[in-house]
Amino acid sequence: MRVDVAATPSKERGSFLEVLGIFLRLGVTSFGGPIAHLGYFRSEFVERRKWLDEAAYTDIIALCQFLPGPASSQVGIILGMLRAGFAGGLAAWIGFTLPSALALIAFAYGVGRLGDLSHVAWLHGLKIVAVAVVAQAVWGMARNLCPDRERATIAVAAALLTLAVPSASGQIGAIVAGGVIGRLLLSSGTDEATTPLAIPVGREVAIASLTLFSALLFGLPMLAEATADHTVELMSSFYRSGSLVFGGGHVVLPLLQQAVVPRGWIDNDAFLAGYGAAQAVPGPLFTFAAYLGVAMKAAPNGWAGGLICLAAIYLPSYLLLLGALPFWDALRHRSGVRSTLRGVNATVVGILLGALYTPVWTSAIFAPADFGLGVLAFLLLVFWRTPPWLVVVLGALGATAVTELA
Repeated sequence: MRVDVAATPSKERGSFLEVLGIFLRLGVTSFGGPIAHLGYFRSEFVERRKWLDEAAYTDIIALCQFLPGPASSQVGIILGMLRAGFAGGLAAWIGFTLPSALALIAFAYGVGRLGDLSHVAWLHGLKIVAVAVVAQAVWGMARNLCPDRERATIAVAAALLTLAVPSASGQIGAIVAGGVIGRLLLSSGTDEATTPLAIPVGREVAIASLTLFSALLFGLPMLAEATADHTVELMSSFYRSGSLVFGGGHVVLPLLQQAVVPRGWIDNDAFLAGYGAAQAVPGPLFTFAAYLGVAMKAAPNGWAGGLICLAAIYLPSYLLLLGALPFWDALRHRSGVRSTLRGVNATVVGILLGALYTPVWTSAIFAPADFGLGVLAFLLLVFWRTPPWLVVVLGALGATAVTELA
């Protein structure tokens, strides 16, 4: 049995190479963390390419916020699947993950000896552009998803809650509360039409994926204990970290540290050095797993270890998406669920608004010149419709010029 499918707004089916090329460019230019990544995706696929509409995009974000794992990578995988099926989902993951994974693998091999990059001017400029990208996403999504005072109030309340409780529990609590409020207060006699997502996943595949997810989650630790094989232990530890973390890359770091440092697989100084390097690369922070795999003291390490750890930490996300998508697409068309989603979507806008302040704004805007560059980047993105990749380049050059002239 397959989910009822319909064409995305662009009505075209893409190819593996098309999706790979687009996400590879995004993987090179998407600085600023998971919230900024969602802004880049929205600009690329909702506004520019029109692969899907605003409501469908926000529904996807809401689903990925509920699931454990890296939310921005999960959103990217779904977008790739909508465009080109299973191959498109794989292409999106490879393209978005590869640049940062390669950079961190190179760092683990010693290329990072170039020194501390935390104060490099061009990198600071990329963080400033990320502020403008997130601001653009909040601006556009608020106009579409918070058009009345009720939903605007939900968005502001969600922002305040996530700022007061800056953790995954704060975000999940805000989403649950927004959904309940939406179900109770935002129902209407006429429901807006929703575009079915072209999901190439049957329910049999979904059930098989959820079964495999559970089997690996509980089976790998038992297999590791029974065999005492270091490769199985690596797979088990990184698979469990990818399965149980909510809130994105920064939340998974303590889990990974507990998994690898006390066991002596890697020393704490090497762990922290890799974490610092991970802040300086674009793309998802989960690619930090590739660095750890390369830097392990015991085999498998090097390239083999990096690829094993990277695959193990991402596999749960892929299995969970395959398991949830068919049921999610069926549910999101129901009237009661649509009311719930109105509240959830307004909450997502609020979460983005809170993230615009911290960590995005607080990690980038330190001086009037920073604010000026951010305003210029926002102007180019929103009013001049400048491609985000070009704004990224201009932001890096602008920050470098400001530093040279200071």
